[in-house]
Amino acid sequence: MTDPGAPWHAHIYYDPAERAVAATLRDALATDAAILFVGTMTDGAAGPHPVAQYEVHFLGRNRPAVVAAIEATGLRALVHPLTDDDLADHTTLAQWIGEPVILDVTVLDPPGVNQGIPRFGISDF
Repeated sequence: MTDPGAPWHAHIYYDPAERAVAATLRDALATDAAILFVGTMTDGAAGPHPVAQYEVHFLGRNRPAVVAAIEATGLRALVHPLTDDDLADHTTLAQWIGEPVILDVTVLDPPGVNQGIPRFGISDF
C-alpha cells in the first residue's frame, strides 16, 4: 500500500482513564488540514471494535504524520488502508500502535466488498 493518494483509517482506542488524552488528540486532528474526517468518540463497542474508539480518515501520504501523532500520546490504535478486502484491512494489512485489541472480525465485509467508505460517511476521497 504505497499509493500516496489511497484512503486510510486509524481507529484510536481509549479507556475511561485515557478519554481526556484521546479527546485532545481528536481535537488536534480535527483541525489538521491533512485529515479528511474525524469521527465521534464512541465510548463502547462499534463494529469490529470491542472497546471505546474513534476513527480518523486520511490519505496514505499523511500516514507517517498520523502515526507519529498517535504514538506521541501513548494511546493504542489500529491503522489500516481501505481496500476491497475489509478483513485484510483490519488484519494482515493493518499496523498496530501499542497493544492490539482483539477485533470481532465476523462483522467485517467479505473480500471484494468493502462498504467502509460509505458506511463511515465518506464517499469520495
